[in-house]
Amino acid sequence: MGLIEKLENEERLGFEEGVKLYELDLFTLAKYADRRRKKLYGKKSFFNINRHINPTNICKDICKFCAFSANRKNPNPYTLSHDEVLKIVEDASQRGIKEVHIVSAHNDQVGLDWYLGMFKKIKEHFPQIHIKALTAAEVNFLAKEHGLNFEQMIDLMIENGVDSMPGGGAEIFDEEVRDYICKGKVSSDEWLEIHRLWHVRGRKSNATMLFGHVERRDHRIDHMLRLRDLQDETGGFNCFIPLIYQKENNYLKVQEFVTGQEYLKTIAIARIMLDNIPHIKAYWATSTLNLALIAQEFGADDLDGTIEREAIQSAAGAASAHGLPLQEFVALIKDSGFTPVERDSLYNEIKVW
Repeated sequence: MGLIEKLENEERLGFEEGVKLYELDLFTLAKYADRRRKKLYGKKSFFNINRHINPTNICKDICKFCAFSANRKNPNPYTLSHDEVLKIVEDASQRGIKEVHIVSAHNDQVGLDWYLGMFKKIKEHFPQIHIKALTAAEVNFLAKEHGLNFEQMIDLMIENGVDSMPGGGAEIFDEEVRDYICKGKVSSDEWLEIHRLWHVRGRKSNATMLFGHVERRDHRIDHMLRLRDLQDETGGFNCFIPLIYQKENNYLKVQEFVTGQEYLKTIAIARIMLDNIPHIKAYWATSTLNLALIAQEFGADDLDGTIEREAIQSAAGAASAHGLPLQEFVALIKDSGFTPVERDSLYNEIKVW
């Protein structure tokens, strides 16, 4: 059976077929990805009212693609106190946020209590706010730094108020690529095991893929298939988020950057390959808002949220430092021909705009 016939029948595709998808023209991919999206969600486009907080940029690791951590390309180290974090959450809560998304660098100077205590205090003061925090890379760092196994670390997260895990730290699972771009960071197997253990406890998480740097297309398909395999086992991933590599202020000397067409192809291929992960997110903080809105026609059904503040992607050149006002966000989704649906962190619908 040929590739197009399999796409027509919505059959599950393997590795070689996934790689061949990239050879199809953009509009053929759009046709099949959009068909799957419409079956699931019609014209709904999901977002949440959230606040990103990046409490420290002091990092034990040096990833070549990172412009956020304090180093000679970013000589402004900082660590927020718990009171400073609580003030941010209090301020944002008055504007109706439903989620705080907390991702930090791997700070070996503050101790485990700084991380866990932050979550505990937020939950005590703002029990209604969903805490999405600690990537698998952070979990791996904290567990090893403090002599814990992954199960112990995950149980401490839950005890201290973490509700779900973000998908960061996945980068590209191919170990040769990882060895080059983020040597010493969480391995692909460790990343997957941490999320598996989180899912086993009945918790949800997201998954990312950083692309457009030194990886190849077949590495992206391999990455998606490893996520699909784990999702077959646990069903714990809510969303897949392809992140475009941001080119400024880092040590990866990438000469050719990913095009808008390549991004849209990757979104569409993700929707086709990841038949068991419910949502595909066009994260506007890395793709630009206009491209994210177009991605809704290529299989993406989620645009993340209002964000308010964001430091990691914007440090490398993304236009996300100050987020986006809610009314403007809603208007842009409507103008692109979709129906804005405010969701909570677990994709329960709150309001159809």
